[in-house]
Amino acid sequence: MVDEAAATNRVWTLPNVLSMLRLAGVPVFLWLVLGPEADGWALALLMVSGFTDFADGWLARRFNQTTVVGQILDPVADRLYILAVVVGLALRDVIPWWMAVSLPLRDLLMWGLVPLLRTRGYSALPVHFLGKAATFNLLYAFPLLLLGDGDGTVATLADVFGWAFAFWGIGLYWWAGVLYAWQVRRLLATTERRTTAARHG
Repeated sequence: MVDEAAATNRVWTLPNVLSMLRLAGVPVFLWLVLGPEADGWALALLMVSGFTDFADGWLARRFNQTTVVGQILDPVADRLYILAVVVGLALRDVIPWWMAVSLPLRDLLMWGLVPLLRTRGYSALPVHFLGKAATFNLLYAFPLLLLGDGDGTVATLADVFGWAFAFWGIGLYWWAGVLYAWQVRRLLATTERRTTAARHG
């Protein structure tokens, strides 16, 4: 489990800068998709985001730069990218609104668990491999679905593979959420409540 005291309080590390750049790219992506509909640039931005998502985690582990800020920034950047993509694609009628709503609903469930975790002195639990697999599938699905919003053989293939990744991603996303909620339940049952003094002392 990720104890707050186990991570450093540094902010300006390379992994954190990469996460900040990913966050800055969220409104840019929405503008590209909804404004000029520059799908090529939007796809390129998604690819860069996917690479930096892998890179910041690897760099944090490789150079021992895990930080409290990074533990917050990385998942927030992932969630905001997924939210921006589903909203943008739904507004473009590339994906149905039920899909656009189902992913943020799962995130609301996760955020609702944070106050419970804090009563035990934790800000987060370790990322489950199912969550990583879900994010991996979704980060492939949405660019393919965007590419599939066109004509021709390439667009047709992209659409087919995009929907396959999307259904796997959504299923894994919710499965990981249920497992996370179960972990929180077990933590609450087996760990004593920490006082404010204990958390800050």
